[in-house]
Amino acid sequence: MKRQNQSSVVEFILLGFSNFPELQRQLFQVFLVIYLVTLMGNAIIIVVISLEQSLHVPMYLFLLNLSVVEVGFSAVIMPEMLVVLSSEKARITFAGCFSQMYFILLFGGTECFLLGAMAYDRFVAICHPLSYPMIMNRRVFMKLIIFSWISGIMMATVQTSWVFSFPFCGNNEINHLSCETPAVLELACADTFLFEIYAFTGTILIIMLPFMLIILSYIRILFAILKMPSTTGRQKAFSTCASHLTSVTLFYGTASMTYLQPKSGYSPETKKLMSLAYSLLTPLLNPLIYSLRNSEMKRALIKLWQRKVDLHTFLN
Repeated sequence: MKRQNQSSVVEFILLGFSNFPELQRQLFQVFLVIYLVTLMGNAIIIVVISLEQSLHVPMYLFLLNLSVVEVGFSAVIMPEMLVVLSSEKARITFAGCFSQMYFILLFGGTECFLLGAMAYDRFVAICHPLSYPMIMNRRVFMKLIIFSWISGIMMATVQTSWVFSFPFCGNNEINHLSCETPAVLELACADTFLFEIYAFTGTILIIMLPFMLIILSYIRILFAILKMPSTTGRQKAFSTCASHLTSVTLFYGTASMTYLQPKSGYSPETKKLMSLAYSLLTPLLNPLIYSLRNSEMKRALIKLWQRKVDLHTFLN
């Protein structure tokens, strides 16, 4: 009987902010602008780092991978979110919901480990500058990148397959903006206790361990900064660290509150707002915080633009 009920659910309905229909038009416009700016900012970073040989060092190659993740993360969530906001009830197929959850987990898990690897890279560069080329060599860099992506793929494969192995009986309305695990799991008509234990443990490993690595790295970095003789250097380093930690805390804080909470932990509206913090704001802020404020990135961007202008002048 359960199998029959499960097979009858061929689509889900994403409710979004349908409780506030008067806000949906304004939210659609704001989110569309944020989505376009996010794509543009991350695309600039990808193009500049790819084309500029002087930026082919671990720090900027980590940023390149992070921007790829942010583009993917936004592309998986934002178009469907805009559809939800443009209609009272947006329908998504069973397979579409599976795919969306899979890629949310893939890009989200990969970003967790990438941010941890980036903090470790900065720790080595600032605290052990003379040993940096030996510690963060190409082999170590590639291992960190491959580990981040494979971890995201494994987490997404296991968790999505497990969630959609549960039967879904009757109610197919997801009171959320996208097919995120906690929201979809609420519709399962089976005992999900074992999965919740797994998900809680996995979240601790995937979110909290990299977050603790980042905090420890930045504590060591701050101690190293305090020993700098130059006041200007200290202020610049403090500003950079504060910006990075703000972005990291926003991403890890809201993601952990979403995935570490039991089903009844927060109201659906609160969960939607927390989801917006890491699915909307973090991809928008990361290019600004990590790259576009960086002097080397600015110089590389100006250099590439100048090349384009010179080429255009030459051809004409």
